[in-house]
This record gives sequence, C-alpha cells and structure tokens, in this order.
Amino acid sequence: MKPGWVVVENLVQDRLGHATFGLVTALSALTLVVAALSDLGLTPYAVQRVAAEPRFMAETFPTLLPLRGALNFVALAAMVGVGWVLGYRGMELVLLGAVGGALLLAQYGQFLRGTLQAHQKFNTDAVLSVLEKFVLLGAVLVLLPIGLTLPNYVGARLGAAAFTAVLTYGLMTRLFGRVKYRWQGPVARTALRASLPFALMTLLYGVNERIDMVMLERLASPTEAGYYAGAYRWVDAVMMYAWTVLPLFFAKFASVPKDAGAQRQLLMFGQRIVTLPMLFIVAFVLFRGEVVFWQFSHSTPAEVARMTLCLKILFLNVLVHAFFAIYSTLLTSTTHERAVSWLVALSIFLNIGLNLFLLPRYGAVAASLDTLLCAVAVSGGYLVLVVRRTGVGVPVRLLARLLLAFGLLCGAWYGLQYGLYLRWWVEAGVMAAVFGLIVLGTGLVQRKEIGQLIPKR
Repeated sequence: MKPGWVVVENLVQDRLGHATFGLVTALSALTLVVAALSDLGLTPYAVQRVAAEPRFMAETFPTLLPLRGALNFVALAAMVGVGWVLGYRGMELVLLGAVGGALLLAQYGQFLRGTLQAHQKFNTDAVLSVLEKFVLLGAVLVLLPIGLTLPNYVGARLGAAAFTAVLTYGLMTRLFGRVKYRWQGPVARTALRASLPFALMTLLYGVNERIDMVMLERLASPTEAGYYAGAYRWVDAVMMYAWTVLPLFFAKFASVPKDAGAQRQLLMFGQRIVTLPMLFIVAFVLFRGEVVFWQFSHSTPAEVARMTLCLKILFLNVLVHAFFAIYSTLLTSTTHERAVSWLVALSIFLNIGLNLFLLPRYGAVAASLDTLLCAVAVSGGYLVLVVRRTGVGVPVRLLARLLLAFGLLCGAWYGLQYGLYLRWWVEAGVMAAVFGLIVLGTGLVQRKEIGQLIPKR
C-alpha cells in the first residue's frame, strides 16, 4: 500500500500544484503535532491493559470511549487555535479543520483497533490499518480523470477517515459486544496519569519529525513546502524498511538486558541487516534521483531539479539513520529511553534555531540540510551514550567496512556514468551486481552465510 500511495500522492501534487499541496502538507504536519492531545497515550495504555486484564474492557472501556471522543474535540479546537496564532486565516482555517478532523477520526479508529490488537486479532487489525489509505486511494483515482481540486481532495480524505472509523467501531461492537458509555471521573484520571509518559514521547517525536514542514510553509512559501514534501515523501517510504526491522531488534535487545556479549552480537547482525540495503538505495538516489519524479509532468525542469537537490540531501539523512538508528533502538530497549528523549529534545531546539536562520533565505534546500545536520548531531549522541552507559561498545571496524563499501559503490557508479550512458534501469541492475561483489569482497556477508540460506535437498 505504501508504494502505491507514494505514486498517487505524486499525481495529486502534480495536479494541484506545488503551492497548494505544500499548504495541505503543512496543515497536515501541524495537525500531527497537535494531535498528541487527542490521544494522550491512551491507545498504547488501553492495548496494554486490555491484553493483561480481560475485565478491563468491561470496567474501564465505557469511560475511555467518551474520554477519547472528548479529547478529539479539544484537540480540534487546539489545532484551529494554533493555526490562528501561526497566521492562518479564513479558508486556510477551514482546510485546517477538515484535515485535522480527518486525522482525529483516523486516530480514533486506531484507538478502537487497539481492542483487536489486545485480543490477538492481528489479521483483522492489519486489514483495517490500510483500509483508510485504500479507500482514499480509490477516491483519488476516481477524481483524477474528472478533475482533482483542493476541496474534493480534502473532502475525500475526511470521508475515507470517517468511513473507516465507523466501520471499525461497528466491527468492534460485533466482536466484543456493544460498549455502553459510563463516565467515571476517578477511572478517567487514573488512565490519564498512567498514559502520560506515552503521550510525552509521542509529542516529542511528532514535533521533531513535522516541525520542518510547518516552519517552511510559514517562513518561506507554500511552494517551497511543496518541493520539500515531494522529496520527503520518498524518504518516508524508504525509512519504512528501517522502522519495520528495528522493532524486531528492540524485542531481541530487551530479551537479554544484562548480557552485553549477546547484545553486541545482535548489534553487529542488526547493523548489517538495517544498513546494507539502505546503502544501495541511497547511492541510487545520489546518482539517479531525478528518476523518482517522473510523474511531475506539469512541473518545470527547474522545479524538478530543486526537488531532486532536496531529495539527495535528505537521503544523506537516510544514510545517517541507516548507520546509527539501531543504536537508538539498543538504548531505548535497555532503560535508557529518557536520555534518548533528551537527545531528541535537543535536536528539536537545534532544528528550530537553524530553520529560523536559514529557511527564509534558502527555503526547501535549507530545510533538507537542517534535517541532515540534526540527524548527524543526534546520531553522535547515540554513540556517546552507547559507549558511556552500556557495556556493548561501538563496532568501529564494522562501521568502517560499511563506509568503505558505500565509498566503493559510489566510486564504481561514478565511473560507470562517466564512461557509459546507460538507461537508468540497466545502470541500476549493473550496480546491484557490483554492490553484491563489494559486499562479498569486504567481508560484510560471508559465502557460508549465503549457503545457509539456500535450501538443502
């Protein structure tokens, strides 16, 4: 679903224009930051309690449902209020309310889906998790031939979110029975106190990831925000690989909290699993980044070139995460999450300071560079914390070999482009084979490891 949605969003941006789409994306980023108020960590809290205590759903859920609904209205009012403070007026505030309403409905559906997760109904939860995007994708594909406009695009988002939330509520009541609302003040206060740590973490990471888009649209222009959105969309898609793999290692690290040797082995294995595929993807973007913007037929060559420059800078940020994100996973899984949170907070302040200074003059390019600089700073902090607070240590030789492999890949790619003029897909195929040889030659993957993957007769 994610690759399909990236393609559709490219089409939407191409039809609406960079300025219009930049405005919508900035409004969406703002709603994501403020939307932490609508949940306050109640979703992970409810999943944890329902799974552990079967009576929780009957005794406490009747209070959590109206509490969660009331928080939606508070968050929506907060979104509009923050938007007004930031300078949005008139139709922009209406759009903010519609975009925020769609997000809040989606998050309410996610809260309801927590009951399915707690009861181990993961297949049903998986289907519902992509249903909204699937419905919205279908609506956009219908709208494209007849004329896609800003109002009907935002309306489609709101309709898809409402449909999914209603369907999820109906399915929950069918599976577990109708939940009668029953307000109990002490129960609500207990739930809020218990869920507050989750809320603070969500808010912190939300601000860190989304503040760039809002500041760019306000300090530079909606058009610059559109350029940045077009590039960052691919970063978000590629990083899904890391965010899918790293939770598996989170569980593995947490299972051996006092065994530094076992954690070191896991770290070295995970380092290769996370980093190697990303090295090739980053190199592809650095040498052939313009290929991913093939759908922007209504954009000028200068606009595509600007998005491509942003994309290449942002993929250096992906490279940094490919090397060092697993160290954050190690730290948070071994009771050092508070220190990691402080690093993220420092990154937010650094990012805001750089944005205030650079965005008005350099726009989307500055936003991309600021993101890269903050990633480098935070990753350096991860390494310091690993050295000082864990007995695992940093596998310097492995990092050096990975960096060598990336350098050899880029050197070979540059040589291929300098000597030959191949189609991009032929070039990528050749370099994939070359990268395989580089990985074997540097010892990052052993032949015996490949042999173990081949089924024996």
